[in-house]
Amino acid sequence: MDLHTAEAADQLLDEGDIPPVHEVNAGGTSPFLLTSDHYGRVLPRALGDLGVTEAELTRHIAWDIGIAGVAERLARLLDAHLIAQRYSRLVIDCNRPPAAVSSIPVISEATAIPRNEGISDGEREARRREIFEPYHDRIDAAIDARLHDKWPTVLVSLHSFTPVYAGVARPWHIAALYNRDTVLPQLLLKHLRAEGDLVVGDNEPYAVSDLTDYTIPVHGEGRGLVNTGIEIRQDLIADHAGQQQWAERLARILAEVAVELKAELLV
Repeated sequence: MDLHTAEAADQLLDEGDIPPVHEVNAGGTSPFLLTSDHYGRVLPRALGDLGVTEAELTRHIAWDIGIAGVAERLARLLDAHLIAQRYSRLVIDCNRPPAAVSSIPVISEATAIPRNEGISDGEREARRREIFEPYHDRIDAAIDARLHDKWPTVLVSLHSFTPVYAGVARPWHIAALYNRDTVLPQLLLKHLRAEGDLVVGDNEPYAVSDLTDYTIPVHGEGRGLVNTGIEIRQDLIADHAGQQQWAERLARILAEVAVELKAELLV
């Protein structure tokens, strides 16, 4: 079997499936480049329902609840470019290194994902080739173009987190996540705390690492960009009103942060 035939045999997406990459405001003039790794919960037609009930597929295990609405609104309010990923993280998690066990999970929280059990190397590669790579290639290309044009670029990776995980309540409303680069996260934390009505997480409930994350380590730190992750608690952005309120608050705060970054000659 030649390479072309082998790829065709393991092809995942067909003409009835939507493209994995979703973009908003690609010509935006903001220094902020927004990404959303867990924006959507679409499943490729070839995979059916992954052996998971519809009720489970609407939970946080399948996507970052509410972040799509926040990301879309924030991109427009900031005049920023948003690059998002439409397929469920249960197909392949676009914020995990492909070699990580959690890249294609066989269990998520306490939910088994039967269709992910014992998949072939070819199917694993197809998911990476047709969903993971196009998304990250697009982010790479956008950064390349911005750097070529000497356009200031600050990477902000948008996520949401569940208010209760494994039976433990999470008090934070919003959090800044980071690893090596602390410049933007510390500015963001300062402004968030100044709001006065927020419980703010500093690398909580998650922290960025090379083993558990991909977007910030590769596109942020790897490209030398000022960067941060933002996590918002899902019950706060579960409806349109909450998404609008948080997008407006973040747009105001990030505009203030941009002024400080410019003053420090970081953008």
